[in-house]
Amino acid sequence: MRLSNLADYAVVTMSAAARHCGGARVSAAELAQETGLPAPTVQKLVSRLVAAGLLRSVRGAHGGLQLARPAAAISLADIVEAVEGPIALTSCVENGSHDCAIEGACSVRPHWGVVNEALRGALAGVPLSRLAQMEMA
Repeated sequence: MRLSNLADYAVVTMSAAARHCGGARVSAAELAQETGLPAPTVQKLVSRLVAAGLLRSVRGAHGGLQLARPAAAISLADIVEAVEGPIALTSCVENGSHDCAIEGACSVRPHWGVVNEALRGALAGVPLSRLAQMEMA
């Protein structure tokens, strides 16, 4: 399994936003400059992260972006799912998906849910606060 570039960039963007936690709000342009990511990419990510409830956008003279909740309460799984949708290693893990040619005869299908939950659990166990600390060190 490999994260998409967009999911990776979302983690980088959220880590940068977390370093401003408790301080002044930050703009998408500032996050782009800090991370070295293209401004249009950061703006696209910010839209998705705001829609997912991970970032809050405040308008006005003292506006900008801030984390919607403490960095310790945002997980790597939250960020990945905001960009990629639900974490699913195979299509049969997703509810209602029936696009596998061997679905009816697959002996492994009943076990993918356990594997998927283990992966999601591992990602959920990494808080944004830890990622932000790692970058600062």
